[in-house]
Amino acid sequence: MKVLVLGSGAREHALVKAVAADPEVEAVIAAPGNPGIDATALCVPVDILDGAAVAALAEQHAVDLIVIGPEAPLVAGVADVCRSAGFPVVGPSAAAARLEGSKSFAKDVMAAADVPTARCHVCTTVEQVESALDALGAPHVVKDDGLAAGKGVVVTESTAEALDHARACLAKEGGCLVVEEYLDGPEVSVFCLSDGTTVVPLQPAQDFKRVGDGDAGPNTGGMGAYSPLDWAPPGLVAEVVERVAQPTIDELRRRGAPFVGILYVGLALTSRGPRVVEFNARLGDPDGQAVLARLETPLAQLLHATATGTLADFPDLRWSSDAAVVVVIASAGYPASPRSGDPITGLDAAGEVPGVVVLHAGTKRDEQGTLVSAGGRVLDVVAVGSDLEKARSAAYKAVDLIELDGSHHRTDIALKAERGEITVGA
Repeated sequence: MKVLVLGSGAREHALVKAVAADPEVEAVIAAPGNPGIDATALCVPVDILDGAAVAALAEQHAVDLIVIGPEAPLVAGVADVCRSAGFPVVGPSAAAARLEGSKSFAKDVMAAADVPTARCHVCTTVEQVESALDALGAPHVVKDDGLAAGKGVVVTESTAEALDHARACLAKEGGCLVVEEYLDGPEVSVFCLSDGTTVVPLQPAQDFKRVGDGDAGPNTGGMGAYSPLDWAPPGLVAEVVERVAQPTIDELRRRGAPFVGILYVGLALTSRGPRVVEFNARLGDPDGQAVLARLETPLAQLLHATATGTLADFPDLRWSSDAAVVVVIASAGYPASPRSGDPITGLDAAGEVPGVVVLHAGTKRDEQGTLVSAGGRVLDVVAVGSDLEKARSAAYKAVDLIELDGSHHRTDIALKAERGEITVGA
């Protein structure tokens, strides 16, 4: 099997490594890839928002499967073009990808499918926002309706800050946003594979969106993650499939937009039970990396079954009992104004720490061939250990060996879970 993976971040680096390890895979092509991916796959500089260019690349290499990593090409309809060209694709159509591309659309689907989620108001004017903030009370949750690379959400006690974010959202073309009630309780990521009909869940993870320790500072694309969640209620994944994922997949199929790909279900485990915080139409980042690190089932075969409508016949997934911890190293100034071009050293030493893999999230080679930062989130340090304590220890040992001027990372990824300090409301 030849596999084409679209994207250039740490999620795609993890996908490429996992797909390449599948015994049925003979070659992996990545577009555009990154310096880390280049060690495993053939990297080709293609515009992944151009469906025709992606399909032509797939044709050129006679690939058997296309895996779309990030959200932008999904919303742009790249999966539609590639499917029309005859390729099996992991990634929903543009119509189904609206689950991530539009918060208001997702809320409409959830309402139709009777999926438990936060109460919300869809707003297109400042006056509507003011009314919604008053009706739902603080803490205020204001979400940009469209794609915002994980940074379109503000959660704040300050009405002024909520209104400032709302005005920025509304100033965009077709400005629209969602004001939601605040959901208490720990958050959980559950990824579900769907071939349009059948749903197969992966193991849950928890990620960390705020930039600083103790969940301080603004939201980011994600600063770390871990799996498994020993504190999660028994039967959580089965409940998510029954009450959330399957009804959502069924509703999209009823609307003529079958979802073929990876559905991210972001949950809050509230005192009233699980509630959906948001949907994404692809594997998460970095929580997806923590999940893939524990998956023992050959990934390419699983994804091929997803893309070809044969998930119902696929064997039960196999999982490692080990724990996985991901720590993100971010560039100076991230998330407000990330700095690029700083040299990166120490990756070889970090990669020699037992159980550790370093994934490239935002890197490039400069004109001299030096590896430098090229984005806000630069590296993902993924560590696997027999328990969270050992995985955390390995991850942070590796992080300490990496040099990137001005970089920062959270020091508390999975710490509360390791200490047994996470509780779920009754």
